[in-house]
Amino acid sequence: MRGRTVFLYIYLIIVFTVLVAGSAMLGYLLAETAAVKQSEQFTAFNPDLPTRILDIRGDLITEFSSNEKREIIKFEQIPPALINALLVREDRSFYRHRGFTLKAIFRAVIGKLTHRTLGGGSTITQQIAGLLYCDRTDMSISRKIKELWWAIQMERRYSKDEILELYLNKVYFGGGTYGVSAACRFYFGHSVAEITPAEAAILVIQLSSPAKYNPFEYPNVVQERQSYVLDEMVRLGYLTKEERDESYDEYWAHFDYTRTASSAWFNREDKARWFSEYVRRQLETMMYGTMDFYSDGYIVHTTCDLRHQAAAEKEMGDYIRIANTRVKNTRSHRFAQSELYSNITALVSLAFNIPALHIDSERVQAKTLSYYRSDLNPIVDMAAMLFGLNNLKITGTKSTAKVQDELARKTVEGTLICLENNTGYITALVGGSRFDESNQMIRATQGRVQPGSSFKPLLYSAAFDTKLITPATVLEDTPQVFQNQSGVPYIPNNYAGHWQGTVLAWRALARSLNIPAIKVLDTIGFDAAITRSAALLGITDQDEIDRTFPRVYPLALGVISVAPIQMAKAFAIFGNQGRRVDPIAIRTVENRNGTIVMDPERDLRLEQRRRGTAMQVISPQNAYLMTSVLQKTITAGTLMTASGSGSKFRFKDKKSGKYFSMPIAGKTGTTQNWSDAWAIGYSPYYTAAVWFGYDKGGQSLGLDNTGAMLAGPPWANFMKAIHEDMPYRDFIRPETGLTTVSVCSKSGMLQTPYCNEGTVSLYFLSGTEPTEACTYHEANNVLLEIAKDRLRKSNYSTGQTPVDIIKTDVLIDPRIFEDPEPSKHRRTGNASSYTTDPFITDELTVPSDSGNVLEPDPLLHSGEDNSSTEPPVLTPQQEQNTQNPGIQPGQTSGQSGVNNTIQPPIPQTHPDSGTIDEGTPVPSFPPIESDPSGSESETQEQNNGAIQGEGINPWL
Repeated sequence: MRGRTVFLYIYLIIVFTVLVAGSAMLGYLLAETAAVKQSEQFTAFNPDLPTRILDIRGDLITEFSSNEKREIIKFEQIPPALINALLVREDRSFYRHRGFTLKAIFRAVIGKLTHRTLGGGSTITQQIAGLLYCDRTDMSISRKIKELWWAIQMERRYSKDEILELYLNKVYFGGGTYGVSAACRFYFGHSVAEITPAEAAILVIQLSSPAKYNPFEYPNVVQERQSYVLDEMVRLGYLTKEERDESYDEYWAHFDYTRTASSAWFNREDKARWFSEYVRRQLETMMYGTMDFYSDGYIVHTTCDLRHQAAAEKEMGDYIRIANTRVKNTRSHRFAQSELYSNITALVSLAFNIPALHIDSERVQAKTLSYYRSDLNPIVDMAAMLFGLNNLKITGTKSTAKVQDELARKTVEGTLICLENNTGYITALVGGSRFDESNQMIRATQGRVQPGSSFKPLLYSAAFDTKLITPATVLEDTPQVFQNQSGVPYIPNNYAGHWQGTVLAWRALARSLNIPAIKVLDTIGFDAAITRSAALLGITDQDEIDRTFPRVYPLALGVISVAPIQMAKAFAIFGNQGRRVDPIAIRTVENRNGTIVMDPERDLRLEQRRRGTAMQVISPQNAYLMTSVLQKTITAGTLMTASGSGSKFRFKDKKSGKYFSMPIAGKTGTTQNWSDAWAIGYSPYYTAAVWFGYDKGGQSLGLDNTGAMLAGPPWANFMKAIHEDMPYRDFIRPETGLTTVSVCSKSGMLQTPYCNEGTVSLYFLSGTEPTEACTYHEANNVLLEIAKDRLRKSNYSTGQTPVDIIKTDVLIDPRIFEDPEPSKHRRTGNASSYTTDPFITDELTVPSDSGNVLEPDPLLHSGEDNSSTEPPVLTPQQEQNTQNPGIQPGQTSGQSGVNNTIQPPIPQTHPDSGTIDEGTPVPSFPPIESDPSGSESETQEQNNGAIQGEGINPWL
């Protein structure tokens, strides 16, 4: 009896313990699941959301996400075809079970024990429960038990449709996409609402193994699995046979076999890929260690203007292709020429035993590589994908990698950056040809290249402030030798070896002449030039300044390394009245609730206020003076052709209907060996910098890819596009400190009645304007009168009737055409060879085919030996008045019956004479640079010593 009582007590204690433990366990489980109803609401689950990047007007540029590229959709938005495909592939009894099926569980267990693939054991509910509450990488029984428990709880609380909605918004579809909406855009390029049955089958087979069933990597394997799903949909009545075939055929008929299996990051929709990449890098710096912009769903307000960006990408894309085509054609021409002589070279090599000349093998190798790269390699890649020859594809990729790297060295790249002058907003950014896995260098900000002649405005800005140089300073553009500090002679050259003689400083800058720029550097010194250039480029560290600016004369020609964004900043300062311009791309950052968490623009403006007067990099007067000079580059300089002499910037005001020309200033640049081409310019609104060149130096763009010819057109087209709807605005001129003076376009001095080569209106810093009258043309007029008088006297000395010389029109006395008495002391000859009688030295006849009366040019005669055998040249005034001798004003050459072969005698001067008539000293003047029209626009005044196209000047 006692034993039974003890046993009963033990039994009761055990039962009580079990009940207590069970109750505790149940309570714990219930406590753990108490908040399931709230946490299972997907929108309240605080899911990972992408960061949205917006432009200046609030338009979406792109979205940033890392692991979870997600776009949440409602169940009602999901097409039935996708639901049916999912049920066929993953869980055909979904709408009948309670979260699990014993059949599926036993099937999975048997498959595990027999090491066979008999199908998954998890329902759709179990899969989403495992994603939300378990670690699905844990392949253990305990994880399966937890997954089952949570699946039962979810089935108790939510409808089947809600579970499907949660599932399709959460699961991973490969390619870095989470959720069916993001997956549709990645794989098919459209929204989920447009999905077809064939596309739905592609998506659902990604769920089991996205890497194995990627359609871009293994299209043949995908076709097989896709067909199975579609056939099952037909068998179960979800689809007709005709719908199945039509959908399947349409998908593969438009399938892109050339697309690579890159991640969704590189295939996401992005309207400004280079700009958004620049913003992403900025965000990584700003949010490092504090926030995750890939998943926290921020809204980033940027400075980009998608209208500017579209224009920039179009122009740069077009001209990068043009540049590469030009380079390729040049190389192909050289290669074709070499083939003409290859056989001869091979023969010489064999005949004289010179192996170095035997180039057949090299030529064959070059042609073979070209054929493989352009024709054979794409076929090999396609065959490898279609037939599952993975080893062949890998081998082919490796074999072409080296060739592609070599091609990159010879591929022309380009960049463009646009800044708003008064705010520093980056409104457009193109970093290169195409942003992808192999091309992510933003050349506008990361590139370090030589600016070439586009650096010269920085030098002239310093020169004008020293007051040693003004826009009207006369500079010599002639061959010169400069001595560097090391004593090594430096002999610079101009583009194409052309020289302009004496030019004014403004014209030297507009035409980008090298010798005057070096003379300017030599005049103001290296300290002034480097200090100003560093300030404009934003370089403040002294060590960096020392590294950047070498103290050698080529500095004047831009032999330094800078980023295009630095050059854009420097020119923007000219357009911003000399105030510093700080480029900025991000204005504000909001969290998903709309609260501003970062305000970079406000921080920048506060910093600018703290700088105070230090924001004024150069004076407003210097900035306006530089602008006035650089505006002439558009109308009379290196940007004249690209801008149509400024006509591209003529717009119609929408309000008034009147036309106006937007003020634009700029400069081009071409570096040594034509390896870099630049165009930088600005308006009162924006500054844009364009660069073309190679990522790896040593290559030449070619003679037809200079700054004016390659970079100028896209720059001008871009500036035209972004100013299309802008109202007129002029550069702000300071009220004091500047003076406007109209000067002689030849001497740079004040105009006189004798100045007949045009005038130009220039701005000067007050106190530097010219105060003396031009003496150049007055002296020329004196020389002209002296020459006429000598000609008259010479006619008397030869016994002929003198020519009547009238200042307005030179008329020839008809009696000179009467044949004089033959003289036995007469000298005859022609333009190239003359026979002189030793007794007569005053008379000269010229070839009978000449129809002009020639007079010596007194301007160019300065005491040199006048016995040259070349004929003299007309002055511009004489050319106008002596088109046909013997023809009166208003009479045409066809009306004259007079023989035009007899010429008046021309006097000679003794070689050792240093004076002209009565001891008048001969002043030394620079070569003529005439502008008869008086216009500021450029005219062809001289060409290799020729004046007005009338022969060659023998004294130049």
